Amino acid sequence: MAVIEKVPNVVFKTRVRDESIGGPNPFRWQDRTTQELFAGKRVVVFSLPGAFTPTCSTSHLPRYEELFKDFKALGVDQVICISVNDAFVMYQWGKQQGAENVFLLPDGNGEFTRKMGMLVDKSNLGFGLRSWRYSMVVNDGKIEKIFIEPGFDDNCPTDPFEVSDADTMLAYLKGAA
Repeated sequence: MAVIEKVPNVVFKTRVRDESIGGPNPFRWQDRTTQELFAGKRVVVFSLPGAFTPTCSTSHLPRYEELFKDFKALGVDQVICISVNDAFVMYQWGKQQGAENVFLLPDGNGEFTRKMGMLVDKSNLGFGLRSWRYSMVVNDGKIEKIFIEPGFDDNCPTDPFEVSDADTMLAYLKGAA
């Protein structure tokens, strides 16, 4: 696994609310680029195997949501959660989780995750290709610090959750401030 210095250039396929559309599903497609998301900003990113999965739903996303104001107070412009899920799944998961501060970014094709070197096979769980669990601070597109869970491997029999958590990230930011 090679760790890269800058976030890869990709286009994310997202959905945004647009009331002019009307009807029960007033959303339209909007491409979001890596440049748009990271240029000139300090962003905390955490990536996880999947929306609606146990650890992601009970611990990973909720704690980042809970500590959002602490991250902002330490100079973070945005907190982004990336998962190899489509925009529809990420939206419904965010609604179900009550996520109001963390931006849920769908990596539906796994392109960002693959270019980060974090795409793993989770076929042993019926998931197919997904993201390995990690978190990072991205400063103007450059990876300032990255926390990668141990045991990176295809079809890993466990789901380590030791270093990509919100509290580890908060401790790092406090020490870097």
